[in-house]
Amino acid sequence: MTRDFNAIMEDSQRVLDIIAKDKLEGKEMEDYVAETTENFAEYFNPGFLEYRKSASTNFTAVEWRDNGDVFEDLHGNEYIDCLGGYGIYNVGHKHPKVVEAVTNQLKRQALHSQELLDPLRGNLAKLLAKVTPGDLKYSFFCNSGTEAVECALKVAMLATGKHTIIATTGAFHGKSLGSLSCTSKFVFRKPFLPLLQGVKHVPYNDLDCMEKMIQSCQFTGEDAAAIIVEPIQGEGGVLVPDDDYLPGLRKLCDKYDVLLIADEVQTGMGRTGKFWCCDHWDVTPDLLCTAKAFGGAVMPAGACVGTEKVWKAMMPNPFLHTTTFGGNPLACAAAIATINVLLEDKLVERAATVGEDFIKRLDGVAKKYPQHAVEARGKGFLIAMEFVDGEKGYMVAKSLFSQGVIVAGTLINAKTIRVEPPTTISQEHMDAVVAAFDKALASLDVAEAAATNA
Repeated sequence: MTRDFNAIMEDSQRVLDIIAKDKLEGKEMEDYVAETTENFAEYFNPGFLEYRKSASTNFTAVEWRDNGDVFEDLHGNEYIDCLGGYGIYNVGHKHPKVVEAVTNQLKRQALHSQELLDPLRGNLAKLLAKVTPGDLKYSFFCNSGTEAVECALKVAMLATGKHTIIATTGAFHGKSLGSLSCTSKFVFRKPFLPLLQGVKHVPYNDLDCMEKMIQSCQFTGEDAAAIIVEPIQGEGGVLVPDDDYLPGLRKLCDKYDVLLIADEVQTGMGRTGKFWCCDHWDVTPDLLCTAKAFGGAVMPAGACVGTEKVWKAMMPNPFLHTTTFGGNPLACAAAIATINVLLEDKLVERAATVGEDFIKRLDGVAKKYPQHAVEARGKGFLIAMEFVDGEKGYMVAKSLFSQGVIVAGTLINAKTIRVEPPTTISQEHMDAVVAAFDKALASLDVAEAAATNA
């Protein structure tokens, strides 16, 4: 195909002009909706139009702006955000302090030289050392959760000289090859097998099985370098472990000289009512991964934080693991502002109190409809509503979308719906969400009665 660079330049300028506008109207708006759908189908991936995890099957709902705890589509319709970008919006949408920090940094410098010392990377590393539990100290910055996990796996292998990693069933740690090896869902794994060799999976929340696996690895000469675990399994269905599980893992790691990696990509940054989810059980891992909310919902940002003991292996040659954009000034500015906002606005405490009340209210709705719903569970604002089957979960999600509430299933299943709003969600919007769930479940009764009488 012949490339027309003049036409490409004109088309790119047209999009830039659209970006510069506060709103679109009339035919221009309708054309942009149609164009967006066509571009997804022809140039991005038509599968995203066919597979709508959040039941947002209305293709005219093209997102345009966001603020606080809502999205607004091109037509001006508002949607209460109870998906939270899978845990991105802990400090809300476009928090002014985060936006201001990034804007101020952008005015001076956007990206770093790769050679000179960039001060914000040092500032952020110091703050992380202070805000993480125990003796966690040194940081590696990246752009996403899967990259943070990749770093943790490599550091664990380098520090121990071992190469076996033990993960859990139901786990989600990302989709790049190393992190995918630790993720357990077969749908994501099977097309790419064999993955990273030496990764074992054991049932989540089962200390006896974990110890047996560690012992088996030792017996066969495949000694474990690390156990990687989500303190609460997010994609696995918001599964909260027994209170002895995380402390038990720490004891097993100490007993058998194995490192503990806490994947806090979704559970961290105040989401569960503690700054880090492992704080609920006073457990300090050897390596901690964070991302998602780390960039304040303004910049992509992630980090892997480790103790000095494990990080010594990275010191002789820090170029053993690097990434071009990790720790760039804009991302660091956003992360620094995010830490500040979480503490200044007491959003961690709000998740612990308001979030727990939200769970109780949603569980009360679930208990009204035992023929459809099982329970609401979680910690803070990491919440799941479980239904008796995936079909009912999907119908509820679809009803919620029609009522202006965005949720999503977990993994590829609608049996358990995640409810993961910004920790800043207003009381008014929480009331609306509870009412919407009630209406959605009540409508299932009406639909089933109609089907029975048909």
